[in-house]
Amino acid sequence: MTREILIYAQTNREHKILNVVLELSCAAQELSKKLDNCIIAALLVTDGTNLEQNKNILKQNGFDKVYIAQNTEFKNYNTKYYSNIAINLINEINPEIVLIGATTQGRELAPVISSRLNTGLTADCTGLDISDEGKLVATRPTFGGNLMANILCKNYPQMATVRPKVLKISDYPLEKNTEFITINSDISNIEKDVEIVDFIPNIQLTDFRIDEAEIIVAGGKGMKSKEGFKLLKELADVLGGSVGASRGAVDLKLADSSIQVGQTGKTVMPKTYIACGISGAIQHTVGMSGAEKIIAINKDKNAPIFKIADVGIVGDVFEILPKLIESLKERR
Repeated sequence: MTREILIYAQTNREHKILNVVLELSCAAQELSKKLDNCIIAALLVTDGTNLEQNKNILKQNGFDKVYIAQNTEFKNYNTKYYSNIAINLINEINPEIVLIGATTQGRELAPVISSRLNTGLTADCTGLDISDEGKLVATRPTFGGNLMANILCKNYPQMATVRPKVLKISDYPLEKNTEFITINSDISNIEKDVEIVDFIPNIQLTDFRIDEAEIIVAGGKGMKSKEGFKLLKELADVLGGSVGASRGAVDLKLADSSIQVGQTGKTVMPKTYIACGISGAIQHTVGMSGAEKIIAINKDKNAPIFKIADVGIVGDVFEILPKLIESLKERR
């Protein structure tokens, strides 16, 4: 039997493939080369909305096979339905590796699947590789983010969830002659114990999702108060960006957890990341080190954040930011 890497092709509420799926596919190309060019497959669970568009996206992004489970009941995510579809497919095709994005949905779905299959799961990974023995090596932060651990799974399939935006999407199309396979999507024997009545989006400090922002102005404990974060919001508005926060700032209730960046928050890859009053502990930098440009403002010249910053400003954020905002407004 031909070996396969299976990737869960999660879609958003608008029924479009998430970028993390494309990130996983790009990483899988390298894994496949070390596994005798094994097949790269996707599982798409759908009610049929945007199906042709999603098939084209997967075709353009390196998938040899796409298994499609289609049912009108799949309009909204349901753990029982989706996990049963995945488990039945995995038992049928016996993939070597199963990869799932470490999204809110993925973090719920993956452990259910691994538990039912009696296999291991490495969660919230930041890197993937294949060992000399042909085993999946999943890398993730451990010991509070102070160390990076390489973890191997003893059982099959080898499973891992990977944080969005820590892997790169290919710069060029990876079009393949993709085979689309319709699989059994009968769920009539599964009791539905959750019904979605309404969906209310989380209102963040900014007008759009922090993980989609090209410019992020982030604050840490050094911002001292919610008033300090209003200063960050003012700068972000001038730049057309979004506000982020470190865990320390969130723990002090200076900002909402929805905009937290770092190991226990979101991973972001903006074009510009401005870190204000953030010391730069690894728990935070693991979530933002992929930014194209990092600008750090901190009164402590020895703050670790300066080690990864492209531009470092040693000084008081409450003196520097008002002048920066004023200067930018004059330019506009």
